Amino acid sequence: MQFQPEFKASIVAKESTEWTIPEIPRSAYLHIPFCRRRCFYCDFPVSVVGDRKQGEDSGTIVEYVEWLITEIENTPVWGQPLSTVFFGGGTPSLLSVSQLAQILDCLDRRFGIAADAEISMEMDPGTFDRDHLAGYSHAGINRVSLGVQAFQDELLADCGRSHRTRDILNAVELIGEVGIKNFSLDLISGLPHQTLEQWQDSLNQAVALNPAHISSYDLIVEAGTAFSRTYEPGVSPLPTDESSAQMYRMAVETLTAAGYEHYEVSNYAQSGYQCRHNRVYWENRPCYGFGMGAASYVGGQRFTRPRTRREYYAWVQEWQGSGGVLSIPETPGDEVLLETLMLGLRLADGIDIARFTQQFGGDRLRQLWHCLLPYYRQGWVKVHSGSELLDLGPTLPPSGAIRLSDPEGFLFSNTILATIFEALEK
Repeated sequence: MQFQPEFKASIVAKESTEWTIPEIPRSAYLHIPFCRRRCFYCDFPVSVVGDRKQGEDSGTIVEYVEWLITEIENTPVWGQPLSTVFFGGGTPSLLSVSQLAQILDCLDRRFGIAADAEISMEMDPGTFDRDHLAGYSHAGINRVSLGVQAFQDELLADCGRSHRTRDILNAVELIGEVGIKNFSLDLISGLPHQTLEQWQDSLNQAVALNPAHISSYDLIVEAGTAFSRTYEPGVSPLPTDESSAQMYRMAVETLTAAGYEHYEVSNYAQSGYQCRHNRVYWENRPCYGFGMGAASYVGGQRFTRPRTRREYYAWVQEWQGSGGVLSIPETPGDEVLLETLMLGLRLADGIDIARFTQQFGGDRLRQLWHCLLPYYRQGWVKVHSGSELLDLGPTLPPSGAIRLSDPEGFLFSNTILATIFEALEK
């Protein structure tokens, strides 16, 4: 489950012939929208292709890869090689090895890919065999994100997942055989009928498989999904808010005790294995986005591509015809401020005070601290200078970092952010 913030903006023609780039993008996200079926909690832009068709066997996938490559080939180049590439979805492991290699070769020709680049691919258990995985690795994939979600077959079935526990264990075995050390497991808490005991069992089984990285997400019932037509948040058979909070604390306790660093609200890593690509988002750095529904942040501006294949193909055709001149409406400064706070406070590193002041000014910093001071006194917000935890009053020091406490600050981060947003928007 790839973290990619979604930014709603439409593409518009612009008279200028190029974008002003304050910082050169060195990361690329590629959206591969195909799934065997749509999971009951999913509101991502996906296309269902069924159980038997993938790779070159699916004309739909073949056509999409062609349009994706067309988009890449017509995107302006700003000169530095990519340091991270992420294939998200959907289920990118429905691509054939040759299709993956085609896309990576196109990226390398167009932008260059650094020798030490992190190249990640989301995969679902049961969608690949050893030959496929070895082929992906040979093509350049050096990090795998495995969509596990749960280790109980009944919960997987209730979510509409196509795999079962035996497929998870087989997939991890194949990853080990191919020699990919850098792999991540995705888990979801707060599922329908999920008990605290089942959640603890999933955490234990995940740790036993010794992945380099674990992502632990709390279920969000999104509008328009199958779950939204069946369940109401906080009402049985979904866990209560208190049970969901307890599951979050259990994840923090279990995974940190097992040696994983809790470096982001929902992410844990062994030493040296934080997801470099996702840190690009959380640090609000530029990133190319390619494919249906993908979000870009280039030239200080954000936009999201159309969410259906037909609209995306039409968009690429317009983009191609314009010679890459299409641009986007200006992103207001206040939106950049709110995005910086929303993303930065997700990280255990928090918000760098000096950098924030330089970018947004001392008045904004004082406003921010005025909002945070009650939560600081409550213990949900902390301020560090290096390794030292500071004891503060109504004034912040000129340097250091503002961080949410773990687990309580992270757990109530939405409450904290809502307070900040309301105050700053006024």
